[in-house]
Amino acid sequence: MANGSRQAAWEFFGAELKRRREDAGLTQVELGARVFVSGGYIGQFEQAIRKPQLDVAQRIDEILQTEGFFERTWRKLIDDKRYAEYFAEVVELERTATKICEFAPTLVPGLLQTAAYASAVTLANNPFAADDYVEERMTARLERSRILADAARPEYWIVLHENVLRIPIGGKEAMAGQLRHVMETARQHKALVQVLPYEHGAHAAMLGMLKLMEFDDAPPTAYTETSFSGTLVDDPAVVKRTQRAYDLLRAAALSPKASLALIASAAEDYRRCTSTT
Repeated sequence: MANGSRQAAWEFFGAELKRRREDAGLTQVELGARVFVSGGYIGQFEQAIRKPQLDVAQRIDEILQTEGFFERTWRKLIDDKRYAEYFAEVVELERTATKICEFAPTLVPGLLQTAAYASAVTLANNPFAADDYVEERMTARLERSRILADAARPEYWIVLHENVLRIPIGGKEAMAGQLRHVMETARQHKALVQVLPYEHGAHAAMLGMLKLMEFDDAPPTAYTETSFSGTLVDDPAVVKRTQRAYDLLRAAALSPKASLALIASAAEDYRRCTSTT
């Protein structure tokens, strides 16, 4: 679904929510209290500024007695078989974020992955996958990265643990290309990249993969992920603590200039290895 038609669909979702809420004789504040969000959130849902999480859509159905209408509509809009179910909503949020901050402890984040790297990651998790499956997942990751090419792209901060530079995903040639791509993205001012070196490993031990997203007209959101599940959080107190943890990581990381120098050195090491084999 194209971005324009997707937004129109969310606007329909919001219009239906407003109509059915008013038919039930509830204000935004009253409905919000019953589904455990603020009245302001309900207003943002109705204006298609913010998308509700699945459990909120389900509670709206229960309160408004809409026989699963909002859950079904949510699933249709969010569902994308190219992504894990728990990640599809994150992809939707990336498209509207004004700022994205990530910490990557082991892998280059999807927004920065090359085709060779993305294919290697997919095969590592799905060793018996057919070629078309790998191609589909790789293409999906490259499509996500297009937001960094837009004129209205989000401000993108990324902290890579040094592990990311040292683990040769896809082989040494693929890694050399991947690290050169990271450097080029930074040099084009599409991302601000820092590396957390091994000697500051205590910070990484306290925090796994993390993505923070900010929006023009909606509260910030945090996303954390393990190998087989992900959690999207928008509770203000939790997001604030997560932002503080990220600030500490960023302070412990190398400067952007020193980080690019380390990435360049790692890329050159991989290049030398490929030229001597």
